[in-house]
Formats: sequence, C-alpha cells, structure tokens
Amino acid sequence: MVKLLGIVGSPRKGGNTEIIMKEALKAGEQEGAETELIHLVDFSLKPCNGCRTCFETKNCVIEDDVEKIFEKMAGADGIIVGSPVYFYNTNAQTKTFIDRVGYLNSARGRKAFRNKIGGALAVAHRSGLSNALSQILMFLAATRMITAAPVVSSLASAKGDAIKDTPGLDDARELGKSIVQIAKATASLRELNCSNN
Repeated sequence: MVKLLGIVGSPRKGGNTEIIMKEALKAGEQEGAETELIHLVDFSLKPCNGCRTCFETKNCVIEDDVEKIFEKMAGADGIIVGSPVYFYNTNAQTKTFIDRVGYLNSARGRKAFRNKIGGALAVAHRSGLSNALSQILMFLAATRMITAAPVVSSLASAKGDAIKDTPGLDDARELGKSIVQIAKATASLRELNCSNN
C-alpha cells in the first residue's frame, strides 16, 4: 500500500495550510493510500548551525526531533510539504525543516528520499506564493524526489478561508490523487533504491 505523508509547516493548527493539506490527503486515501499528517510545530526543530559535522558522521549534532521527521519521510512513498506564506516566502518552521532535513539527506548521500513522489503546497493572503512554492520545489528536487503536479497555491487570509478557495481545493485533490497514482507506477524504482542502499 502507498504511504502518503503530509507535512504542515504552519504553527496554527486547523488553519488554512492544514485545510488544503487534508483535501490532498483525502484524495490520496480515495486512491487507496494510507495517509498521515504531521505538524512541524509538534516537533522540536532547531535551526541548522552550519557546522557540517553531519558530512563526517552522517548524524546531526543538534539534539532535537530531526531524526523523527527524517524517519517518517523515509517510510513514506509520497510526501507533500505545505507552508503558509510569511513575508513573501515559506515560514520559519518550514525553512528550518528544509535546511535541517535537506542538509542531513545530502550528508547521507541523497538516498533516503530518492524516487519518492513529492508535492508542494502553499497558502498566502496575497503575495509570495511563487517564492514559497519555488523553495519547496527546490527542496524536493535537491532530495531527489520525483515532483508531482499540480503545484498547489491557495489564497486565504482569516483562519478557515481556504475552504472557500475552490481552485485551491481542486488542485489539492488533484495533487493527492496524482502522487498516489505516480507512486504506484514507480514502486519498482523505490524498491531498487532500497536494494542499492
């Protein structure tokens, strides 16, 4: 069974990023996937200090929950990263996640997420969607994931407004469905990756 993981970068539970993410995950379930939603705010995740020790030891010297998140991602076939837009880009929690997981994955040879199916989702009041989505897409590419379409953008301001964004909801459903379909079609690539690790 395909496992689809949704990673919500918003510190506001029940907010617009979560609303859009849940639509993607529901669509994934309808395609037969087992889904899980995690909130970065539930994990202790400190900023990268740039020491590069991980390139020598393959482990991070910072004592927090980065390994818990890494393992959840490693156990999934598809991963959707969702962020609210704060000041024209991903918020601090999402960028910290990208820095820490991205660096650790690089230090470990970029193998853990190779050929997993990645999706990008961002929610903004007005501006910054392109910057945030580009940041997430670059992370997916750098970690060697296969990126699924569509890239999901939602316009929302007050908590709960995303439920009114029909195009955003439709794109989220399409993304969830696409990730599961692509994950099924590319399962042999991930099996090959596991045998080569």
